[in-house]
Amino acid sequence: MKVAMGLQSLNLRGEYMYIVSKCLLGENCKYNGGNNFNQEVVDFLKNRKFIGLCPEEEGGLETPRIPAEIKDNRVINKEGKDVTENFQKGALFSLKQALEKSKGEGESIEGAILKAKSPSCGWGKIYDGSFSGRLISGNGIFAELLKNNNIKVITEEEFKKEI
Repeated sequence: MKVAMGLQSLNLRGEYMYIVSKCLLGENCKYNGGNNFNQEVVDFLKNRKFIGLCPEEEGGLETPRIPAEIKDNRVINKEGKDVTENFQKGALFSLKQALEKSKGEGESIEGAILKAKSPSCGWGKIYDGSFSGRLISGNGIFAELLKNNNIKVITEEEFKKEI
């Protein structure tokens, strides 16, 4: 089975390793201390190799934390603090962890299933930085880094439509 992603596609057969947002796996790493558990993603990962990551925590941000959104290529939290460096650090560290795990297991990274709209993991649409719920075209910091490293990305919303 393949999930269409513009000119790219994600092979969902299971011979590869996947990067997955930890919040989709039920880990309480969301900004408000909760999670975004997704049963379809968890079911898909049974008998597949994967690594669950939360780039925001890997970048040194606590859970719970002040919500943040991308505005003018910077990540700003709701209190006005620039947390771009935390997001960039976490994205780089998360990519490094995924690459090390895939190398250690002798597996290629097939792609990533990430949390939609997130300033780290959003793909295609992210919040506009006004904290009003308005969406704009764009990618989160981690999703963009994966794209720049030729790792295919989909969100749980796209995944759900295809399963």
